[in-house]
Amino acid sequence: DYVVVKMIPDNRLPPRHLHSVHTGKTFAVIKWESPYDSPDQDMLYAVAVKDLVRKTDKIYKVKTRNSTVEYTIKKLEPGGKYHVIVQLGNMSKESSMKIGTVPLSAPDALKIITENDHILLFWKSLALKESNFNESRGYEIHMFDSLMNITAYLGNTTENFFKVSNLKIGHNYSFTVQARCLYSGQMCGEPATLLYDELGTGEDSSASKTDRPTDVAAIVVPVLFLLLVTLGIGFVVLYMRHRRLQNSFTAFANSHYSSRLGSAIFSSGDDLGDEDDEAPMITGFSDDVPMVIA
Repeated sequence: DYVVVKMIPDNRLPPRHLHSVHTGKTFAVIKWESPYDSPDQDMLYAVAVKDLVRKTDKIYKVKTRNSTVEYTIKKLEPGGKYHVIVQLGNMSKESSMKIGTVPLSAPDALKIITENDHILLFWKSLALKESNFNESRGYEIHMFDSLMNITAYLGNTTENFFKVSNLKIGHNYSFTVQARCLYSGQMCGEPATLLYDELGTGEDSSASKTDRPTDVAAIVVPVLFLLLVTLGIGFVVLYMRHRRLQNSFTAFANSHYSSRLGSAIFSSGDDLGDEDDEAPMITGFSDDVPMVIA
């Protein structure tokens, strides 16, 4: 025996399993489940978004019969912080969470040019890759002195360069450039960092990791090529010397070859010396011996 029991829906319960699915620079996708399974009618939800930086509120209404609800909150600001509250329209118990949007990217190609008594920081405009960035917002520059262990705020600019003076000899500095922070420094862009040593050479910490393999390859490849060329020339020289020695030996052997004996005949140094001793010495000609010229 069995019996079917249908529970009376309680509209005072809060939405279940509220969480963030994805966050971007200007939007956030949130998801939750209805207070009870398989609603038999449309349910009206109130989604309240509190901007923790600007101290403003917005309320959105969502009407659906689905057990699982996915909603996209739009028109958010990069690097913002928000408190999201979801509840039924009858002001039942609520579910809440905090989310943060993705900040603006760091400026690209941060470089240093050294002058006589100052340096110039250069970077690419952030508006080239960030449609949400306006040049009127500008950039702010910070400097960290590793010797003194001090971080200083140098200022802000709407240009793509910044002049830094009064650097001390023997100190190493780190410079950061980012989209200017808004609302008491709570909404900032990602910083681009540049290291600067006492010799006046700047090195981008993010680019150095990718540039070094290229520099090593540019050095190793020509060296290997020169080694291969040198080895090739050495083999050619050895081969030519081997052929020359072989030809000389062949010519020498042929000049001492006896067709009657079928072999080459070589005389030792002792035999040559004996023949010189036995040969009569020519001392001159006598006056009474007639000279015949043929």
